[in-house]
Amino acid sequence: MAQSAVQPTVTPTVTPAKLPIGAIVPWAVFFGILMLVLLYFVGAEQGATSVMSGDNVHEWVHDARHLLGFPCH
Repeated sequence: MAQSAVQPTVTPTVTPAKLPIGAIVPWAVFFGILMLVLLYFVGAEQGATSVMSGDNVHEWVHDARHLLGFPCH
């Protein structure tokens, strides 16, 4: 029987890129504050802590309130 001439292949090892925590923290804080502001406008605006007068904000986020389970009427 003939010998095989195919050499075994070597699989290169993959090392994940390291992200410094200092680069992630400012973005995490920014998006966290943004989510809290959006949650306020969807869940609490037009109530006792209303920032804006009128019904405009309520009408803009009306469907989102129902989708997230907030009662609004």
